[in-house]
Amino acid sequence: MKSCPPPSTSELVEAAEPKREEQAKSLCLRLLTARARTRAELAGQLIKRGYPEDVSDRVLDRLATAGLIDDADFAEQWVRSRRERAGKGRKALAAELRTKGVGEDVIAGALAGIDAGAERDRAEQLVHAKLRRETLGEDDVRVTRRLVAMLARRGYNPSMAYDVVSTELAAERERRRV
Repeated sequence: MKSCPPPSTSELVEAAEPKREEQAKSLCLRLLTARARTRAELAGQLIKRGYPEDVSDRVLDRLATAGLIDDADFAEQWVRSRRERAGKGRKALAAELRTKGVGEDVIAGALAGIDAGAERDRAEQLVHAKLRRETLGEDDVRVTRRLVAMLARRGYNPSMAYDVVSTELAAERERRRV
């Protein structure tokens, strides 16, 4: 009876490699089922769970080749969604995409579709909606300050925000006078 020597550690690692890739792929697919994610987000989750960098890179490359990971498409969807639902401005959208790990060139491409007129229109909509619930008095400094701050938090340019608030405030005063 012949006995076989135990497998070396390098042989064990090589045998476990395909299994680790399948586990990493399965994790990524579960995460992508919940919502679209950037390559950086998925890489972060794989690292957090202890997958080696080479395994993560191979899995993410395969998913990108299959079209399941596309940072440019993610950025376009993110910008569209956050502008419509949350009323975010260019600056806030760029910051959010940076935290998601999207590259600067992809961010610039996603924000290129927003022109200054569309951004101003969205700011006017936000201010108009808030002004309907405000009580206006002799001194509207408090209301102006609050509305400009609201737009600034959402990533709008401060000078444009002030101009929009002033214009909308005057229009609201006139509307209430009639």
